[in-house]
Amino acid sequence: MRGYNRVIIAGNLTADPELKYTPKGTAIARLRLAVNRTYKTDTGESREEVTFVDVDAWGQQGETISQFLRKGRPILVEGRLKMDTWDDKATGQKRSKLGVVLESFTFIDSRGQEGGGGGGAPTAPPPRSRQQSAPPAAASTGAGSESDGPPPVEEDDVPF
Repeated sequence: MRGYNRVIIAGNLTADPELKYTPKGTAIARLRLAVNRTYKTDTGESREEVTFVDVDAWGQQGETISQFLRKGRPILVEGRLKMDTWDDKATGQKRSKLGVVLESFTFIDSRGQEGGGGGGAPTAPPPRSRQQSAPPAAASTGAGSESDGPPPVEEDDVPF
């Protein structure tokens, strides 16, 4: 069976994006999002839980996010889950972390509407690519302009 790996998350940045470049010059912005969930307990008490999610944004998308967003700003992210594993230098133990690799995003303003988040910046979904297995550095990246409008809806993107 072929798997399906797609995540959509809306949250607020917990810190300014950290922009770095690979040795070949590809940009990568590391984001940390706080995603809040409010629920009621059996006794009717309202509770809130926060989940922190690490997101990697490659190429032009990473540069755009880094340019327009700061700590506390909301963003909607669409991407895929990725497991990172490494050996802890201090203890020698295997470590792992589940994160998200950004494939598209939308700025959200502070009122919860799409659009002007990040100081009036345009929304910036990338062109959709059928090459899902391409490495992030080789994937096509780009940001739209205000005149581009929303990306076309593709019927086969619906998971049901």
